[in-house]
Amino acid sequence: MNPCKIYLKKGEEVRIQEGHPWVFSNEIDHIVGFIKSGELAYVYAFDDTFLGKGYLNTNSKIFVRILSSEDIEIDEAFFKAKILKAKQAREGLGYQNSYRAFFGESDGIPGLIIDKYGDYLSIQILSLGIDQRKEMFIQILVSIFNPKGILERSDVSVRTKEGLEPFKGVIYGEVPPKVIIKENELTMSVDLMNGQKTGFFLDQQDNHNAVKPYVKDKNVLDCFANIGGFGLHAAYHGAKKVTCVDISALAVSDILNNAKLNGFTQVEAIEKDVFDQLRAYQKEGKTFDTIILDPPAFAKNKDAIKRAYQGYKDINLQAMKIIEDGGYLYTCSCSHYMTIDLFLQMLQDAARDAKKKVQMVEMRIQSKDHPALLGSDESLYLKCVILRVMNA
Repeated sequence: MNPCKIYLKKGEEVRIQEGHPWVFSNEIDHIVGFIKSGELAYVYAFDDTFLGKGYLNTNSKIFVRILSSEDIEIDEAFFKAKILKAKQAREGLGYQNSYRAFFGESDGIPGLIIDKYGDYLSIQILSLGIDQRKEMFIQILVSIFNPKGILERSDVSVRTKEGLEPFKGVIYGEVPPKVIIKENELTMSVDLMNGQKTGFFLDQQDNHNAVKPYVKDKNVLDCFANIGGFGLHAAYHGAKKVTCVDISALAVSDILNNAKLNGFTQVEAIEKDVFDQLRAYQKEGKTFDTIILDPPAFAKNKDAIKRAYQGYKDINLQAMKIIEDGGYLYTCSCSHYMTIDLFLQMLQDAARDAKKKVQMVEMRIQSKDHPALLGSDESLYLKCVILRVMNA
């Protein structure tokens, strides 16, 4: 049986050579050999230069997800070495209890996410080739991590673009309703089965801890607080008072429980829509020394950018209006469509309309266990900008 060989149109090889691992169906000139979704395909430039090999999926616009730029054996040993290398890299950076152990394309296996939560793993499978080999990956993970349980959180709509059904469930061992983890120096209770993403926002772990210079003896407002990652770190680092706001009653309950777990008495949690609450504070004349904004992804596709821009601008503008003169705004976006340049432009527009003068004192991205692959814009998605906000 002749292996599948895919030849790209002239010029389409540049992005692949620069490190991006996706081959789109509209970039293909012609195909030679046997085509079967989930099996390996060899990718060549128009001039017959070998570019790489990876799993094929005819149901997806991402026709091939490249696993290697070399013609080497893609087998269990290949995948185990990749996952072990990624785990060792995180440990080398100081991560121990909870962290992203494997970040898909950035770590060399497109479509595979592995998050470690203490003694448990929560994984996400986003591609057909990986999904077809799930049992092999479970055995690899057991041999490397020896977890008490593995939960699969592949309950995301993007799987339908791969021809896969969303799935959520325990695939190895047992996973309790709530798992106790260490996030930096805090003890946190997380719901892996129903929490955001694979259970928690691990990508903000470093940024949660980085609030330290901006919160000591301050009155802090944490918006879109989820289970309190930013607000509880503010309390840990000496905030005088912390107010967490989230529209979810479950999130509010989790915040209060996690505050109790850590012995924090200066934390309150309010079940409100953040947009409404910011305006209510403005009407009351209430102000804060530091405000944290960590909203969900307003832009989940290119078409949503214009509306998302306005949403980001609105919350940042309203926040700037209720920050004490010389106070800090710690503002985030987790949408890769909202580029750094666009995010900074939005903040400038918001400052102008709020009649505030702002200084950028720090810019951050996702935590170091979520490395961004140069050449793959999608992997650089999280922006955190810290502004000092002053009366004009």
